Amino acid sequence: METIQITQSVAILCDGNNIERSIHDESKSTNTMINFDVLVPRLLNGRGLNRLIYFREGKSISSKFAERLHENFYGAVVPCHKSADIPLSIKATQLSSKVDTIIIMSGDSDFVELVRYLKNEGVRVEIAAVKNSTAQILQEEVSYYHEITQQDWFEYKGPPKGKRK
Repeated sequence: METIQITQSVAILCDGNNIERSIHDESKSTNTMINFDVLVPRLLNGRGLNRLIYFREGKSISSKFAERLHENFYGAVVPCHKSADIPLSIKATQLSSKVDTIIIMSGDSDFVELVRYLKNEGVRVEIAAVKNSTAQILQEEVSYYHEITQQDWFEYKGPPKGKRK
């Protein structure tokens, strides 16, 4: 009997402000950052990454961070005028016909309607978020919940002494 290899295409859409706030609250430090090199492979679990997009409100987006996301995952950082909710939702609906699974990195209950819509379109929807800041209704709606824990972040110490510009 022949073995059939099933490949799934996954898009990861990150509500940057929500995730940053969650890990800062959990770690009690504003220098804590998601370690995408650890988290993304865990979320994918052998599935193929179609797209990784980090939506972030505000102007202070590190160009080094954007470069690393692009180099490691062909990821993109999208600056948002206000909250990431609408741009992330629009991108998710655009991608719904192109991927099997969409992983939303956010615990925000504002995404419940988006999750319902995507599931009606036949897309598997997963959430990756910090447990203490994830809305219960969101956890109940999704196909799978990935808890973001201390293993998924690191403390940013800044550039080494003598390297500051």
